[in-house]
Amino acid sequence: MKAKNDILFTICGRAGSKGIKNKNVKEFLGYPLPFYTVSAIDLYKKQNPEINGSVVLNTDSRELISLFESLTNFKADIIERDPSLGLDATPKNKVIQNCLDIMEKRKPIKYNMVVDLDITSPLRTVADISNLIRKKMDSDADIVFSVTDSRRNPYFNMVRKTENGYEKILGPTLNCRQEAPEVFDMNASMYAYSPEFLRRDKDIFEGKCDIIKMMDTAVLDLDHDNDFELMQVIAEYLFCKYTEFKAVRDNIEILL
Repeated sequence: MKAKNDILFTICGRAGSKGIKNKNVKEFLGYPLPFYTVSAIDLYKKQNPEINGSVVLNTDSRELISLFESLTNFKADIIERDPSLGLDATPKNKVIQNCLDIMEKRKPIKYNMVVDLDITSPLRTVADISNLIRKKMDSDADIVFSVTDSRRNPYFNMVRKTENGYEKILGPTLNCRQEAPEVFDMNASMYAYSPEFLRRDKDIFEGKCDIIKMMDTAVLDLDHDNDFELMQVIAEYLFCKYTEFKAVRDNIEILL
């Protein structure tokens, strides 16, 4: 039997920001930051016409909604976020689950996968999305998420403060990094959920997890203005050097 390819792509963004003012609508190298996520989804759908992909924006930001409505050649469903889901302590999976529940009421579709792409992660390629979705389709994991190779290893070169000074975080003394177990950084860029697991309202690590690796682009957590500036410097380099990154940026103009 042919596998179902009904996928819900979720884009979730709150109004305002505690670190960078209006981060989710801030301009990034000439275009609003969320348009890079939109463009990557659009290119993936164009290159994979067998996928029946719906896209939904879940937000309490009127400005973010206006940005999405300004896109001439890209349409997304809009969910105006309930205030109860816009609190600082609200887990993001609650918002994603809300997207799934509402979209299955709006459309005659029973989605077999939910793919969440973070607005603040503009440096992803179509191949990254393809790898995530393919891994989820081929895996029995409840959730597949993106990682990069870790720059530091808690078994080898990470320490913590104790009452007696500093000590290694984990494990016995190792002679070299190659002896340490392989570890990865979660880069918070992409997650692919089984709808059934999402509705169980569990932490992701309470389910079976799998990963896909993305290029280590020194992705920064966008908490301060200098993080944003540094990411733009990195992005300029990637757009010049790699056609797959440049394609996402160039496609934005087609969507306007």
